[in-house]
Amino acid sequence: MLDNLQIAACGGIALLAVVVIFSYNRVAMLALRCERAAADIDVQLRYRHDLLPNLIEAVKGFASHERSVVEQLMSARSAAAHASNPAERDVAEAEMSTGIGLVFATVERYPEVRGSQHFTELRREMTDVENKIVAARRFLNMAVTEYNATVSQFPANIIAKVTGLRQKSMFDLGSRRPEFEDAAVAKF
Repeated sequence: MLDNLQIAACGGIALLAVVVIFSYNRVAMLALRCERAAADIDVQLRYRHDLLPNLIEAVKGFASHERSVVEQLMSARSAAAHASNPAERDVAEAEMSTGIGLVFATVERYPEVRGSQHFTELRREMTDVENKIVAARRFLNMAVTEYNATVSQFPANIIAKVTGLRQKSMFDLGSRRPEFEDAAVAKF
C-alpha cells in the first residue's frame, strides 16, 4: 500500500503534468492564432493585387500622360509578388499603398474618371480592402502580443525554451513610420 509521501509525490507529478500540458496547449493555440492572422493579411493583399489591374485599366485611358504613377504602381505590385522574404514584401506593399494613393489623387484632376461608375466601384472596393488590411495587421499585432507575453511568463517560458518556440515579430512600419506620422499633418 502507498504511504502518504508516495501519494503526495504522485499527486505532485500529476499536477506538474497537467500544468505542462495546459501551458503547451496554450502556447500552441496562440502560435496558430498568429499564423491565422498572418494568413488573413495575405488573403487581403492578394485581393488587392487582383484589383489593381482593373483600377489601372479604369484610369489608363483618361490619365495616359500620368504614366509614371501607373508604372510605379505596377512596379510595386510586381516587386511584392516576387519578394523573396517578408521584409521585401512589406516594403513593396507599402510602395503599392503609396501608389494607390497617388492614383486616387491623380484621378481627382479628371472629373470624367471620378464620375465613372466602374471607377467609383473600384475605389470603394480598394478602400474596403485597405481597411481590411489595416484591421488584419492590428489583429496580427494583438495575437503576437498575447503570444509573446505568454511565452515570456512562467511556466510557458520553459515549455517554449524546450520546444524551441521563440517570440514573434509584430507588423511595424519600421523606417517608413515618419512618413505616415507626417501624413497626418496638413501643410499649406
